[in-house]
Amino acid sequence: MRLYFDYAATTPLEPAVFAVMQPYFVEHFANPASLHRGGQKVRAAVERAREQVAAAVNVSAREIVFTSGATEADNHALRAVAAAHPGGHMITSSIEHKAVLETAKQLERSGMQVTYLEPTPAGDITPEMLRAALRDDTCLVALMLVNNETGVITDIAAMSELAHSAGAVMFTDAVQAFGSMPVDAHALGVDMLALSGHKLYGPKGVGVLVTRDDELTPLLFGGEQERGLRAGTLNVPAIVGMGAAAEMAQQRVADDAAHIALLRDKLREGLLELPGVHLNTEGVPISPKHLSIRVDDVDGEALLLGLDAEGIDASAGSACAAGTFEPSHVLTSMGLTREQAKASVRLSLGRGVTQDMIAPTVERFAKVINRCRTLADMPSPAHLLERA
Repeated sequence: MRLYFDYAATTPLEPAVFAVMQPYFVEHFANPASLHRGGQKVRAAVERAREQVAAAVNVSAREIVFTSGATEADNHALRAVAAAHPGGHMITSSIEHKAVLETAKQLERSGMQVTYLEPTPAGDITPEMLRAALRDDTCLVALMLVNNETGVITDIAAMSELAHSAGAVMFTDAVQAFGSMPVDAHALGVDMLALSGHKLYGPKGVGVLVTRDDELTPLLFGGEQERGLRAGTLNVPAIVGMGAAAEMAQQRVADDAAHIALLRDKLREGLLELPGVHLNTEGVPISPKHLSIRVDDVDGEALLLGLDAEGIDASAGSACAAGTFEPSHVLTSMGLTREQAKASVRLSLGRGVTQDMIAPTVERFAKVINRCRTLADMPSPAHLLERA
């Protein structure tokens, strides 16, 4: 039996969400921009989804802009503020999702001034850090609510208050938080917020930018869809699925969070009893579904491949890019060495994880660690030739 612990990467589509989506693939296929009856029926479904998402994060339906995903929402938010403040100053952190970091770097090349806050060794970004970085020309603060690799929770409400005191716009990527903990945009005090469908048991290919700004510039041109902010025919089945998933997440968040956190704690307890296994986020609040650990005296690539061979679907604290196994930018920013970052694993839990999966996961993990260390202790062929 394979054991899936990669819910932070993506979640399975909830069957009830798929059932809601199905009629809009074939039966109700009209373009929601059309004025005829079929088009207006589909338009009503889109607006219903908009209301569902809005209610789930406590904003008005007018503040919801549907996108192709959170990456687009992140790009739109940052680029729009930068366009309104040429040469302005932006504050983000070195541990943001690449959708924010790469956009920030591109904006720097276009004249934006960017400050990257560095985390504590436990992965925390504090209000004190932001306070010290704010300037008279700061126009944007972009910090994620829950880190996608470590699960560390940032005090976005405090950050919003500080940003607004300096006259800056506050944006948060709430992708990893939504569905695992309550996300109330009003309570957070943010001006813009990004969400993703496939992280909350909804479909891939759909996301949301929550924005109060009527002066926001479009990212895509060519039509008047989504308040004129995003041209292109709407992906109706995905949008309908996003609405259903958001509503379900809001209804289930308390029970889901309590259940998942309990299982996460049991898994953490079992893994930390293994020799040489450490928590990367000691002493800071983390989301219910995240667990980031590192293992001493193992090769990181061998560890992840070994876990896969033993039927555990997890993620490294690093990413494979262009055939290379590079350490996580998040973990190295926290002060871990390249070797420690490579030998880190993110296990993320969701609705499909059960109590009877915990013990087998710990057992398989122990087997993989022992195998990796045994292989590491074996002399290489070159050493054998030297002895001969």
